[in-house]
Amino acid sequence: MSDNAMVWPCLTYTDAHAAIAFLEEAFGFKTTAVHGTGPTVEHAELRWPPGGGIMLGSPRPDNVHDIPAGRGLVYLVTDQPDALFARAVAAGATVLRELRDEDYGSRGFSVRDPQGVIWSFGTYSGE
Repeated sequence: MSDNAMVWPCLTYTDAHAAIAFLEEAFGFKTTAVHGTGPTVEHAELRWPPGGGIMLGSPRPDNVHDIPAGRGLVYLVTDQPDALFARAVAAGATVLRELRDEDYGSRGFSVRDPQGVIWSFGTYSGE
């Protein structure tokens, strides 16, 4: 897999700095860029170690995309759902769907981060 992500889900967080810290602690994202001044994050990039990444920032009146803060659902593939579930819960994620095996062969779970975004993780990587 290429190191360059080709799909970048974009999210807005009321407290983008806190979101970055949570995403690193709870899910293992690696921050590669943070731009902005003071409490405002104009643009941040976080990489998902198995591949891909997300972009996020603070709400801003000049943001033409108008992405509401704390909204969204992102699915990520992991080959270690049990360890990631324990890590997410320990970091304070709200469990929406417990870790479980699905009839289509995936093992995964869904949680909500402290600012409202839903994160779903599983071993299913598509067909």
